[in-house]
Amino acid sequence: MNFQLKPTQRKASKIKMALQGCSSSGKSMSALLIAKGLCNGNLSNVAVIDSENSIELYSHIGDFKVLNLSQPFSPERYIAAIELCEKSNIEVIIIDSISHCWHYLLQLHSSLSGNSFTNWNKVTPLYNMFVQKLLQSPCHIICTIRTKQDYIIKTVDNKTTVEKIGLKAIQRNEIEYEFTTVLDIDIHHQAKASKDRTGLFMDKPSFVVDESTGTKILDWCNSGLKVDDVKRQIKETTSLEELTTIYNQYPEWYKLLATEFAQQKTLLQSRQTKSTNNINNQNIKHHGTTLTTKAG
Repeated sequence: MNFQLKPTQRKASKIKMALQGCSSSGKSMSALLIAKGLCNGNLSNVAVIDSENSIELYSHIGDFKVLNLSQPFSPERYIAAIELCEKSNIEVIIIDSISHCWHYLLQLHSSLSGNSFTNWNKVTPLYNMFVQKLLQSPCHIICTIRTKQDYIIKTVDNKTTVEKIGLKAIQRNEIEYEFTTVLDIDIHHQAKASKDRTGLFMDKPSFVVDESTGTKILDWCNSGLKVDDVKRQIKETTSLEELTTIYNQYPEWYKLLATEFAQQKTLLQSRQTKSTNNINNQNIKHHGTTLTTKAG
C-alpha cells in the first residue's frame, strides 16, 4: 500500500448547506438571500431547481434563473438538473426542495416486491449517487428540506395562541452529516445552526437570515488555499519530483488542474532533455579536445 502523510491545510471550498423548516418558515427566501451574499449581490449567477413551484414568487429579490422540476422526482432527474446548471456556469445552485427526491425513493421502495429490508440495497445506491453529486459539485449548493410539522398551544400574558412547529426532516436519517452547515428555521423566520463546520453559526443566538449571512459564508469559503494558488505552485516547480509532490497533495483537484500538470510536466521534461543534451555535447567537445591534444 502506498500511504503518504502530509501537512493539514484547509482549501478554499464551495459551501454545501441545508435549510430545514416547516411550511411558511421562510426557507426559499432565506436560500435566495444567502445566495445573493455568496454572489456579491449578483443573482444572475444563481439558479433554483424548483420542485415546489413557488420560487418565482420571490422574483423581486433579483434576476435569478429557474429550472422547474416536475415529476418524477427521481435522483437521476435531480442530477441532470444539477449538471445543466454546472454546464451553464452557475455559481450557486438552490435545490428547493430535496424532500421530493426522498418521497420518490420511499415510493420506489414500497413498490418493490420481496423482502422490504433487502430492497433497500436497490434504493440506497440511487440515494448515495444523488448525495455524492451534491457534495462533488463545483458550485455552491443550498438545499431546502421540509420538516414534519405539529402545533403547540402557547399562553403568554393570558393570551393563548396556536403555533406551528417543525419536527423531523422529511429526508433520510442523518442527512445533516453530509452538509457543511445546516440551519433550522422556525415559523418566526429565526435560524439556528444544528450543524456547522464553519464555526460561524454554531452555539450562537438565533438570527434572521439576510444577505450578510451569505457574505460571511463566502469569506469563510475563500479563506483557504485556492486552486489559483496551486496553479502558481505548479508553474514554479523546477523538477519532476517537485511536480509529483504537488500532484499527490491535491487529489480532489486533479480534474481542475489536469491541464496545468500536463503542461508543466512537458516543460520540465523538455528542459531535462535539453540539459542532458547540453551535458553530452560538452563531454563530446571535451573528449575531442583531449584526443586532439594527445594526437598532436
